[in-house]
Amino acid sequence: MSKHLVIVESPAKAKTLEKYLGKEFKVLASYGHVRDLIPKKGAVDPTHDFAMKYQLIEKNSKHVEEICQQMQKADALYLATDPDREGEAISWHLYELLKERNLLKSKPVHRIAFHEITKKAVLAAVDHPRELSLELINAQQARRGLDYLVGFNLSPLLWKKIRRGLSAGRVQSPALRMIVERDKEISEFVPQEYWTIEASLNPKQSKKNQLFKAKLAEYQGKKIEQFSITDKTSAEEIKADLLKQANGKLRIIKINKSQRKRQPAAPFTTSTLQQEAVRKLGFTAQRTMRVAQQLYEGIDFGEGATGLITYMRTDSVNLSEDALTELRTLIEDKYGKASLPDVPRLFKTRAKNAQEAHEAIRPTMPSVLPQQIKSALTTDQFKLYDLIWKRAVASQMIHATLDLVAIDFGCGEVTNRFRANGSTLTSPGFMQVYQESVDDGKAKEDEDEKLLPPLNEGEWITLENIENHQHFTEPPPSFTEASLVKTLEEHGIGRPSTYATIISTLQQREYVTLENKRFCPTDVGKIVNKFLTEYFTQYVDYDFTAKLEDALDDIAAGQNAYIPLMREFWGPFIKQVEEIQENVQRKDVTQEAMSENCPKCEKPLSIRLGRRGRFVGCTGYPDCDYTRSLEENREESLQPQVIEDRICPKCASSLLIKRGKYGKFIGCSGYPDCDHMESLQKQEDTHVTCPECHKGTMIKRKSRFGTFFYSCNQYPECKYAIKNPPVEETCPTCAWPILTIKTTKRRGIEKVCPQKECDYAVPYENSDQQEKQS
Repeated sequence: MSKHLVIVESPAKAKTLEKYLGKEFKVLASYGHVRDLIPKKGAVDPTHDFAMKYQLIEKNSKHVEEICQQMQKADALYLATDPDREGEAISWHLYELLKERNLLKSKPVHRIAFHEITKKAVLAAVDHPRELSLELINAQQARRGLDYLVGFNLSPLLWKKIRRGLSAGRVQSPALRMIVERDKEISEFVPQEYWTIEASLNPKQSKKNQLFKAKLAEYQGKKIEQFSITDKTSAEEIKADLLKQANGKLRIIKINKSQRKRQPAAPFTTSTLQQEAVRKLGFTAQRTMRVAQQLYEGIDFGEGATGLITYMRTDSVNLSEDALTELRTLIEDKYGKASLPDVPRLFKTRAKNAQEAHEAIRPTMPSVLPQQIKSALTTDQFKLYDLIWKRAVASQMIHATLDLVAIDFGCGEVTNRFRANGSTLTSPGFMQVYQESVDDGKAKEDEDEKLLPPLNEGEWITLENIENHQHFTEPPPSFTEASLVKTLEEHGIGRPSTYATIISTLQQREYVTLENKRFCPTDVGKIVNKFLTEYFTQYVDYDFTAKLEDALDDIAAGQNAYIPLMREFWGPFIKQVEEIQENVQRKDVTQEAMSENCPKCEKPLSIRLGRRGRFVGCTGYPDCDYTRSLEENREESLQPQVIEDRICPKCASSLLIKRGKYGKFIGCSGYPDCDHMESLQKQEDTHVTCPECHKGTMIKRKSRFGTFFYSCNQYPECKYAIKNPPVEETCPTCAWPILTIKTTKRRGIEKVCPQKECDYAVPYENSDQQEKQS
């Protein structure tokens, strides 16, 4: 008979622990929380020191009954729930239930915590038990109590002032504010036109495919800034002057060479794991945490279930001494001693009060390579384990070294200067294993990634052409899951275990939608945000929310008591609720005044909220029933912006910046008689002749999904398009007029034929070297 009863949250975790602990231990799962606040008013009583009334969660009652039956037979209880506040609270609720039923009597109760489900970690935890942490329990009770008080008092207010069925949360509301404010910033953004000038240079006049670009950096002694050239006329004048002064050649006046060391990223925290899984794998935050939970609880790959990663809810970047030793041994064996720094890398935690766990997310057994256990994992499990393994290994490898070169070219007078930048990866270091993705909106320094030919100061270079490029400034991008999680973390809103819940709650309430992997606020979401920011400003303020999180951390650390915090929050909050209840009318929240009168009755019109969203309606309702869609109103109020110094290439009418279904674009003022339109985004001409129509050239375009492609500039007459950058070289296999540059993780950079039926492909760098030798 089992002498000891061990309680964990999930059955998968129970199965793994039972294998490690042996016959004297019986391991059962609670299936998550076993008690929660009663779902009605009065669950938290502010008049009696915020006393909380709990009840058994009905769906878990049968699991609680089994635990009670086994506890009657056991000599001791081991509470082995997750090593964070939530886990501590689950253990406490179980303890309280068993104590109420008089099942503990004089039996010892132990709390054990481990951050990886391996035999060594579990047995060590059993050998070193502790008592339940009252500080962590109080911090979780305070968090749950505050969330209850906000939800049960704000939600009825939203029903009365906006519409039934709405709700508001303490942490979700600031997150909604972020999304709404970003959407407003985008809609109010006015693009500014600017021009850049580039020289196409050829170090060997006979080799057209060796052309490289240099950007105008100085003209007539003045440095060229972003808005130095703002119209086509000025750009054309400067281009003509430079061509005249250059007379077909530029002179290399300076070559700067330097080295840059690029350091690896820290091992994963919950936040960074969610961000990278969004960027690299296309996972949602919820999907990431679900798969990470499976890897943590244990996978059977031949020797019974074993936890593959450490605990996945953490804001620490520390690695244990054992982990560092194992990682360094693996790196030396697999990648060579040269890939290993002299001493282990240590990282500093950026998150304030990082204490949810003692370690970063890492593989529990680095020697278990992802490919070795691929057959035992699901596709999602393999992808995420591979990501975690690579990040942890790379974090302990030597830096990458890049050779940078910046070349200045004089054009005619010395005061005219073009610059070309390039880099060469001389020592890959950690980059041979893993490289961190960049955020949306971070400019990629493409010019620093180009390979430049060997050149010398004083050398004259053939100038093939000078090109002008029109650009428009772009608004900040809408939030993706990755950028939203990062911003929440930067503001200190929520904690590692809450990011996925915040995002899913906003979607479930239909306050936001995810379109093309970007968050857009709904009409209801905008109204709710407007109500909260106008009447509960303090409670959706980013700093206020972050300070409240810090106060909860102080309670967990034993530095403060939780009842004074509850009192401090509750007094001003309920006073504000009562004041809004009394003094604010529904129309103040759901209606927005317009400077326009009703065409039927001459009374003022307003923007109102209906079942299907916002619309324009008469304030004289119900006497006057005039309504129209808000989209009609937008179209009437939007004044297209005329683009100076440009005319339509089809009909010579003015060109306008218009707004369409997928955002702003350039269109002809003669529409619908003329249907000419262009993307507002930069359209880079590759100067590669279209292989299908032989008239146009291939233009780099941006799709509505944010990806780039290359298509003929004669569209819609010619609809030829390809995914990869074109090169004006004939395919030696099928004689197609162009090749493309294709990059894949498996094969690297190659020149390939874009024709599906042709399999021509050669390494890009090797082909260039062969051409140079010839």
